[in-house]
Amino acid sequence: MQNIFLYGNPTQTSRINEVREFLIALTAAAGNVRLHAEPDYRDFLIRILPTAASSIEKAAAAPDEPNNTLALSIGGDGTFLTTANRIGRSGVPIMGINAGHLGYLSASNISDAVTIAERIVKGDYTTEPRTLISVFSSGAQLPGNAHALNEVAILKQDTASMITIEARIGDSPLATYTGDGLLISTPTGSTGYNLSVGGPIISPRCSDWVISPVAAHSLSMRPLVVPDSISLHISCRSRSGSMMLAIDGRSTPLPIDTRLELRKADFEIKVAHFPEQSFVHTLRHKLHWAE
Repeated sequence: MQNIFLYGNPTQTSRINEVREFLIALTAAAGNVRLHAEPDYRDFLIRILPTAASSIEKAAAAPDEPNNTLALSIGGDGTFLTTANRIGRSGVPIMGINAGHLGYLSASNISDAVTIAERIVKGDYTTEPRTLISVFSSGAQLPGNAHALNEVAILKQDTASMITIEARIGDSPLATYTGDGLLISTPTGSTGYNLSVGGPIISPRCSDWVISPVAAHSLSMRPLVVPDSISLHISCRSRSGSMMLAIDGRSTPLPIDTRLELRKADFEIKVAHFPEQSFVHTLRHKLHWAE
């Protein structure tokens, strides 16, 4: 018996008909799978398909048994990151079903609902590991589960003034960045915020980070690729007295004198996808390189 945990955004209703078709296909396989969903999302699914009430169990917490278990993230990349935060270090693979916008992490499109459901039930998918960044601080309280699958952003909080960020790699000074902030991205996150600020795209198989300035005051500040085996130390200055730390988009204001350390996390997230959905295939499709 396969356990499938469903994660999604109850307020995302633009493709509700396709989500309903997908749910119908999954519940039709109820003899081979057990469906679970957190209470809010379960209520949403039952509203769009009342007959699913008996097929979807309430999941009070993240799955704790990776064997014969799959998490489905139904939405865009933001939903996938939220799902990864829920799954944490459990080892349960996550498959993204794109019901949002561009969706690099969600390679399968909800428009293929029936086919996707059939292949999932048959176990016709593969998994690959993705690394994360762990964030540590001196003194300031960080949000729970301070790990980033995509990126860590250190940003100015007051839009009227710049922030100055001093970065060290280990004991060696790297640079002093002045501007809107600094972005540290994993290979997984290289197609997200990093790409929009001019950083390079990196294959998920690489063991690297990208350090990218955000609206740097000096044109000499360029994106830099470094091995993820390093420890990166960050300290900041700003007239506003505070800064914003965003971990995969989860934002927390911090005192400006907070010192941060970034290290490679001691666990990985498993991303599930169909065999034909390689990194190169996804790039060609999402960026229209095949046209």
